[in-house]
Amino acid sequence: MSSEHMQIGEVGARTELALRTIRHYETHGLVTPSARSQGGFRLYTRADVARLKALRRMQPLDFTLDQMRDLLDLTDRLDSDDHLTAGERKMLLRRVREYEQEAVWQVEKLRTRLAEAEEFAQTLRKRRERERERDQGQAVTA
Repeated sequence: MSSEHMQIGEVGARTELALRTIRHYETHGLVTPSARSQGGFRLYTRADVARLKALRRMQPLDFTLDQMRDLLDLTDRLDSDDHLTAGERKMLLRRVREYEQEAVWQVEKLRTRLAEAEEFAQTLRKRRERERERDQGQAVTA
């Protein structure tokens, strides 16, 4: 195995993805190991890790597997050395912009949910503090 290839365990550690998730993405065509070892183990490159990190960042945005695949395909085409016409590049960028707008909307939803969760945690903290003060007050009067 060359130093530029990593086995799935190392890739999981670098991407903070479960090995099961990485295999799931492979099954659905979102990532393909760049090579296989003589023993048949999946081998990944830095580019594969970057792709998996992009997928990990899409997870909380509720993108479907099809949307993830489409967005990765769009960015792959934009990043490729293929000679795109101005019209093709414009169309690809328009579609990326649509995903960006969806991502922004999903982030706002996540911010709202986070604010609600923080508010609930604060409510629990205050309740616990009130109970502790009540218990201390009862201990003093006893």
